[in-house]
This record gives sequence, structure tokens and C-alpha cells, in this order.
Amino acid sequence: MYIYNVTVHVDEKIHLQWLAWMREKHIAAVLATGKFSKAVLTRVITDEERGGVSYAVQYTAASREALDLYYLEDAQGLRDEVNALFGEQVLAFRTELKVIETFKNQTE
Repeated sequence: MYIYNVTVHVDEKIHLQWLAWMREKHIAAVLATGKFSKAVLTRVITDEERGGVSYAVQYTAASREALDLYYLEDAQGLRDEVNALFGEQVLAFRTELKVIETFKNQTE
């Protein structure tokens, strides 16, 4: 299993608009590609005051092949849409994580 993590720093002036768009459109569009089984939207907590708000979205892919197909078939078009809507008010960087093992709390 792979996690495609997108960390985004959003200008404070538009962050509520961006967040609504993510919730209502973008995350659904990424999931609709069929390459990911779920997405988790989080807010990055930091003591640093840089202006703006940071978020991370983690998309879970079942395989390396699914992630590679996403890059090949879908990623650029979805990135272009973000750039067209928000331009330089949104800065993103992406990382990949390979899940080695999942552990669960045995008391739950």
C-alpha cells in the first residue's frame, strides 16, 4: 500500500475558499480516478507564524502501479486545475510513503 501525501500552504485570504473547493470537488475528483481507495484531509499544526494555513491530504493507493498510473493519466490535469483557480496563492509539495506495516491498539 502507498500513501500519496500532498502538503499545501494556502494564503490566508483564500484558505476557506480553497478548503471548500477541496472538500466539494478536488478530493472527489482524485478519488474518481479509481487509483485511490480513500483520502484523509488534515490541517498541519505548527507554532510557526508564516502567514497562511497549511494542510495535508493523504491518498491511499493499493499498489505502486496504481500510483504510477495516476501520475501518467491524471495528475497533470488536476494540478493544472488547482493552478488555474488559485495560482501562486497555493504552494504544494508531494511525497510518497510506502506502508510497511499497520498496527492497531489491542484495547479497542
